[in-house]
Amino acid sequence: MFGIFMESLVIFKLYTGLKLLLGLTLAAWFYLLFREKDRNVRLLLVYAPIIVVLLFLFPVSRKVFVAAGLDGETYYRILWTIPMGVITCYGACKLFARHKRVGLVVTSALVILCGSYVYQSSYISKAENLYHIPDTVIKICDRISPEDSTARVLAVMPPELIHFVRQYDSRINMPYGREMLVERWDYYNAVYEAMEKPEVVDVEALLEATRAEYCRYIVMNSERKTDVNPENCGLVLIDEIDGYRIYEDPVTTEVVEQWQEYYEDK
Repeated sequence: MFGIFMESLVIFKLYTGLKLLLGLTLAAWFYLLFREKDRNVRLLLVYAPIIVVLLFLFPVSRKVFVAAGLDGETYYRILWTIPMGVITCYGACKLFARHKRVGLVVTSALVILCGSYVYQSSYISKAENLYHIPDTVIKICDRISPEDSTARVLAVMPPELIHFVRQYDSRINMPYGREMLVERWDYYNAVYEAMEKPEVVDVEALLEATRAEYCRYIVMNSERKTDVNPENCGLVLIDEIDGYRIYEDPVTTEVVEQWQEYYEDK
């Protein structure tokens, strides 16, 4: 039990970072503990967070979580239910509402100084469009998206694009998604194995896998090496967008169109 408690404590430390913003949240929480009079607000922002933390650290809670068939590696997501940002902002608002002369300046300065410039993170970049995804993804999706609003198309995308495709156009399906990018999940997909695992792509092996999944399009980085020119194996280069080559497989296209005609006749 003690080992489980220590693991949960480590998860809590990693999740919160134990940095200054956590200190602000705790300060706001203590302020609300003594100053907040509204019963509903106290229940949501004062009592509920501490109950969640205690249950999270309680070893039996994690055993029940896993026994219920849930993935132990996602146990940290319980901490998502703690509205740390809301607690901090609401506590700050209550403070400078009570001390209007200095409250706003002090709390704003603390939030700014305790935080960090978000664009310094490698995981965050400035939005290129209203969709908040790379322009390249939009161009590629618009190029291969079916004209029929009810139709779907299957396309193979390089790993750096798959996160965004499904956010932009649900009509473009892919044979694999982000699950293939997490090694510890140990998923297997024949198309991914042929597309990404070898240093030099065996085009014939890739086509065998994509045709088994009925993939109409194959999108490849122009710098990706192949053993032969994909066009020599029957693929048609329909466009090149921002360093990505879009190939269409006529064999799969013909099969898919025959299916569509068959079901339309039905």
